[in-house]
Amino acid sequence: MPLVTRNHPKLTLEGARAVLAAAERRAEEICVPMNIAVVDEGAHLLAFARMDGAKPASVEISLVKAQAAAMRRAQTGAAMSGDQVNLPVALGLAVAASSHQTPIRGGIPVIVDGQVIGAIGVSAGTEDQDYDVARTGAAAIGKP
Repeated sequence: MPLVTRNHPKLTLEGARAVLAAAERRAEEICVPMNIAVVDEGAHLLAFARMDGAKPASVEISLVKAQAAAMRRAQTGAAMSGDQVNLPVALGLAVAASSHQTPIRGGIPVIVDGQVIGAIGVSAGTEDQDYDVARTGAAAIGKP
């Protein structure tokens, strides 16, 4: 078994800016000013924008969504059980590990070569709008 792994893709600042720019363009298209956070695979902030008119109260929420998506290597949102949302489980996870889970959609990992290299979190619209903008941002350089 190797002691060191090599050749892991990394999200650069320029890549984070590309994700952010794509998300901003989508938010402008749907006419909803957003707070947009882009983090690396370890959930550390790389880029952030609070668009003119975005709700200041959503700044922290966008960051938590991005961090949760990066740390859990999965989209944010309510835990699913089959086709049903398991709200008690989702809320329990959010309370137990607030920086690792949120029952609110809008956090999406950025995946390149099958590896999570970062994530984007978006907040200030409806959950559907946040998800749409985040997905567009993630798709700018990776697989959402």
